[in-house]
Amino acid sequence: MIGDVLTSSILFEALREEYPKAELHYLINTHTYPVVENHPCIDKFIFFTPEIESSKKELLQFAISIKKKDYDIVIDVYSKISSNLITLFSGAKTKISYHKWYTTLIYNHNVKRLKATYKNCGLALVNRLQLLEPLGIQFNPIKPKIHLTSSEIEGAKKLLTANNILLSRPLFMISVLGSGLNKTYPFEYMATVIDEIVETTNGQILFNYIPNQLAEAESIFNACKPETQKQIYFNVFGKSLRSFLALTSCCNAVIGNEGGAINMAKALNVKTFAIFAPWIDKQTWSVFEEKDVNESVHLKDYKPEIYTGKIEKDMKADAKNLYIQFKPEWFKDKLNNFLKPFA
Repeated sequence: MIGDVLTSSILFEALREEYPKAELHYLINTHTYPVVENHPCIDKFIFFTPEIESSKKELLQFAISIKKKDYDIVIDVYSKISSNLITLFSGAKTKISYHKWYTTLIYNHNVKRLKATYKNCGLALVNRLQLLEPLGIQFNPIKPKIHLTSSEIEGAKKLLTANNILLSRPLFMISVLGSGLNKTYPFEYMATVIDEIVETTNGQILFNYIPNQLAEAESIFNACKPETQKQIYFNVFGKSLRSFLALTSCCNAVIGNEGGAINMAKALNVKTFAIFAPWIDKQTWSVFEEKDVNESVHLKDYKPEIYTGKIEKDMKADAKNLYIQFKPEWFKDKLNNFLKPFA
């Protein structure tokens, strides 16, 4: 997924520092390329296409083709059956991945994931950087980065001004929808959050959604107050992932459902306020949390007793009911404090 590919790209910065003359390749799903395009530490991208993913024959042929590249080291961050097979066929002398009892014979180094961390960079990054320890690379927090061109940024600014959006006024990108309903804050609650943003800052609003989410995005728009709707530029959005990233870079903050949009905003040094799904582990994915810069809220912050004796994933089946309990007034003060610099 896009968030995983972006997060894992930090390994290349650490590898480049340790091995300045190494040839570094990144094997990724085709659709995730825009978030790592122009990365200065990656020499080559190898694409895992939908055709390879859907065919055992194509997968086997792909794995054989990887062997011909004669890699010295393979680091398997994905650690699923397809990447296990590719690693097995690679012929690399050094093979590193996360510890799983059924794949220990494939890898020379099987790194156990940590379950907790005191570091503010987040557990997702800590566990990825652990994969470099077998190479003698010590832990050093690295923030994912997205590399836009100046022409991409200028194009985004022109699009905004062409639609009467004033760059001198606060501009917020709202992550109105998650990747699924079980990762999407209830529509009426999200509308309340957007109302609060506009009332507090008189800010201009962009919606982050993709074409097949149009109906859901319209539902959230219609649930907003009439005065809020006047500040929402509903039809201004990125028609590609790179154009979305360029638009995001022009915003003062990204606010809404935790997920790819939030992670991409952080990689662009844009402030974020994330609403976590009740079944997602905040400690893992709350990357580089910092007051007034990157903040987040989770049902567990307000009703920890619900989680007694359970882990977040245990709650996935009950996401809808848990979301209903997670009312926006609970974090209204925290949101308003985050918005103060823009008011």
